[in-house]
Amino acid sequence: MTGLKIFTGIRFYQAFSGLIITLIISCAACGNDRSSKGSSISLAIADSTTKNRINEKYLPVNAMMVLPMNPLPGEPFRIIAAGKEEILNSQIQVTGTSGILKSHKSRTGKELPSWRIDDFAGSPEGNYTATLTVNKITVKTIEFKITPGKTIPASGTIWKTKRGWDSSMETLYSAWINALFYEYDEQSSWPSLHKVTQNQDHNFLYNYLSLGEDDPAGKNSVIMQPDCADNPFYLRAYFAWKLGLPFGYHVCDRGYLGRNPGTGQWVTNESSTSKTNPVLAFNAFMRRTADGVHSGTARTALDNENSDYYPVPLERGAIRPGTVYADPYGHTLIIVGLKPQKGKNPGLLLSVDAQPDGTVGIKRFWKGNFLFNTTEVVGEPGFKAFRPLKLNKGMPQLMKNNELTEVAGFVPFSLQQKKMETAVFYQTMARLINPKPLDPETELSGLIQALHEQLIVRVTSVANGDAYFKLHPGTVIPMPSNAAGIFLAGGQWENFSTPNRDLRLLIAMDEVLNYPQMKEVQSLFDRKSSELTITYTRSDGSLQKLTLSEILKRRDAFEMAYNPNDGPEIRWGAPENSEERSTCKRQAPASQVEKMKSVRTWFSKRLHPPT
Repeated sequence: MTGLKIFTGIRFYQAFSGLIITLIISCAACGNDRSSKGSSISLAIADSTTKNRINEKYLPVNAMMVLPMNPLPGEPFRIIAAGKEEILNSQIQVTGTSGILKSHKSRTGKELPSWRIDDFAGSPEGNYTATLTVNKITVKTIEFKITPGKTIPASGTIWKTKRGWDSSMETLYSAWINALFYEYDEQSSWPSLHKVTQNQDHNFLYNYLSLGEDDPAGKNSVIMQPDCADNPFYLRAYFAWKLGLPFGYHVCDRGYLGRNPGTGQWVTNESSTSKTNPVLAFNAFMRRTADGVHSGTARTALDNENSDYYPVPLERGAIRPGTVYADPYGHTLIIVGLKPQKGKNPGLLLSVDAQPDGTVGIKRFWKGNFLFNTTEVVGEPGFKAFRPLKLNKGMPQLMKNNELTEVAGFVPFSLQQKKMETAVFYQTMARLINPKPLDPETELSGLIQALHEQLIVRVTSVANGDAYFKLHPGTVIPMPSNAAGIFLAGGQWENFSTPNRDLRLLIAMDEVLNYPQMKEVQSLFDRKSSELTITYTRSDGSLQKLTLSEILKRRDAFEMAYNPNDGPEIRWGAPENSEERSTCKRQAPASQVEKMKSVRTWFSKRLHPPT
């Protein structure tokens, strides 16, 4: 039976103690760009983390807004407040022409930033004030009007910028991302991003412009079908478009070993358009953005002030919903929430990514999903935030690194991740997500569950490829000629092959199998690996169930299982001459198999070719 690498109790204690010592040293040695404060910073961080507190400097400001942009007389409207934890104990009161209005429905988000949304019945035309109070003390007020409908005048640009990004807008953006994916888990996925924004219960910007822009049955509705690199830009652009905020992206090259991707032309929402319908103009701009953004965009140099992103500290409160993770090999995810550690329940840092086949899904932070390496890679990876855009004489302008400070209300610029060692990165993130060390059983259980979720997602990926071949019988998808191309190429190969995902899957399997454990928890591994299963559809339409234990025994087969020209049985590692393999009707050409054998060394060494 495939089993865990067994450590004695003494060796486990030594390994765990070494991890903690390494973490303490790394905090003191690496720090972030405020390292001049010396060891007192390391101690303060350690104390704050241990007590599960968030450093005051990383707390978001409180912010409010009314939804939709222009409430109509008699039309229901909402008020959202977001910011510090006190939002959860706040009250929202609206006063206006008809006196004091009380909400008839309210819901909250208990992560960071905390948020609450209050629904109000339609009211007469007039001027209104919304007041946010905590313990009877006024925290925030906004004024708005309820007036008859207004049209959005054509400006000749994608959309007209009304205001720049400030700390309040960043709070609301973070809250929107969190609310959009709130209470979803790793089994949640969607066929496109616009299927996410069409959910009125989760998207508090649903039809914010009163154009029916998010109505799935509407004549002109938002269409968003990003891949992983585009996904953060689509989300940022959608929010900016709704609120009249500036948005832009740089046309970047891909760089190469020894040179980071460089930034070139800057394309913004102030670009001209011939489309007069605001929704169609936005859709066209998103397609242009998808053509301009790629896997190197998020890996520009950490200190590049012309980059669309800037690096943030690895600290609680600094990594918020909306923070982007650029891995060293081109995959990009966006953080959607951090479920804090509570009692025996471990913390969970959740993200969302998009795949070339259009699938958008939830992923947790762990080595199987978040690769990190700073040596022999192209560009500089890590956690990054969108660089805010301010207005200069009415035109968008990138904020400089020295403007991005906690004093200004932003998550500060930090070089903490520059040339960071891989082990230190994962140790730092482990302490951020779970300030109180997990007991071995809880930690191992979480790793096994994360691997299982990754396998469930792969079921869909393989099925999507098989569905394509059923619609196009006899087709052979061309295979790139070299390792870099196999991992990077576009077109149908990118849409249906899984080399990047399978490499991550192999790393995930290693993480579970090589987890240093005491003999007492071997039973946990045996039980979980026998209980957890996936089911895939074979070539003849029959269903094949595999336990996690069976899949782990096939681990080596997954080094050659990414080619979509192979049938699903081969892609799930069915042994040759087995009953399971007997139904397979499709196999990659011999020439492609030979190429795969030459590329296999990357998989066996768990390395990604520089791309």
